[in-house]
Amino acid sequence: MAGIELTGLSTVYPNGVRAVDDLDLSITDGEFFALLGPSGCGKTTLLRTIAGLEQSSSGTVLIDGADVTRLEAGRRQVAMVFQDYALFPHMTVAENIAYPLRVRRATKQARQEAAVRTSGGLGLGTLLERRPAQLSGGQQQRVALARAIAMEAEVLLLDEPLSNLDARLRLEARTFLKRLQRELGMTTVFVTHDQAEALALADRIAVMSEGRIRQVGSPKEVFQRPRDTFVANFIGSTPMNLLSAIVREGHLEVAGTRLPLPPGVQLTDDTAVTVGIRPEYLRVDGGGEGITGTVSIVENLGVTSLVTLECPDGALVGLTVPEQDEPAVGTTLTAAPEPGRLLLYDGETGVLLGS
Repeated sequence: MAGIELTGLSTVYPNGVRAVDDLDLSITDGEFFALLGPSGCGKTTLLRTIAGLEQSSSGTVLIDGADVTRLEAGRRQVAMVFQDYALFPHMTVAENIAYPLRVRRATKQARQEAAVRTSGGLGLGTLLERRPAQLSGGQQQRVALARAIAMEAEVLLLDEPLSNLDARLRLEARTFLKRLQRELGMTTVFVTHDQAEALALADRIAVMSEGRIRQVGSPKEVFQRPRDTFVANFIGSTPMNLLSAIVREGHLEVAGTRLPLPPGVQLTDDTAVTVGIRPEYLRVDGGGEGITGTVSIVENLGVTSLVTLECPDGALVGLTVPEQDEPAVGTTLTAAPEPGRLLLYDGETGVLLGS
């Protein structure tokens, strides 16, 4: 397997748009790494640059310690699965899987053996004579993966690999992908705009915006301690509460109430900050000082409900409660942050204080 090292990487298009902007990134051997961000943030351009399908304007790309910055895609020992799978409609499953070996002028017998060997591990053994139009979306995805694995490349690149699947199949495919990557031990980089997908699959995540990396960390690190308000707002199935606050006498004046400063944080009076707290980390009448408001909206999420409180100063605060504890609209509640879960961000830069 092989690690990936990107240094000072930039991609500037003729119209002046900087798709990737002076980016540094290290991906270790055997890691399952996610590039996460909204549409247009540069994540697919970065993946294609690693693959050699796009050339960077400056910077270097190292794979397994070798400089491949100007090396053509076919010589990089990289396999890529595209968003639309890019299967040849006129070829059978076996022919699609073996196509990279055909390009390398492998013998017919070697191609057939590779197709049988790879397809068996992915549950495609009975489908080798079918064509892509005769397959489901999940089966087409597995054919694309089998083709990539048959290449015996050092790095596997996945561009939005689950986006064409329905919700149920997407969950099944996530489990399958993670198990497959563990079995292969293959360095894998995948692009997604779905933060739930990134949190579920990746060993580490790079959150991108406007061609730059905002934070790199494990799913736990990125979820629990977002480095800035952009990451805080982007990560999480329910948006983090980001509330404007002022420091007064060792307390935070926020959402029409007063909360104590987090332990170890010392700020002078009149400092403007943004208070961050996830809905999952607020507890109703949990004791201590909390945020009081009137229930204005209740959204059923299945086993939990997302409750929106309207506070005296007009701020809206979300919290999750168990389905059996769903309050009625109009009820007055007090929600207290769990100890250690309250985050403070600089009021001007949006950067996490104490990071």
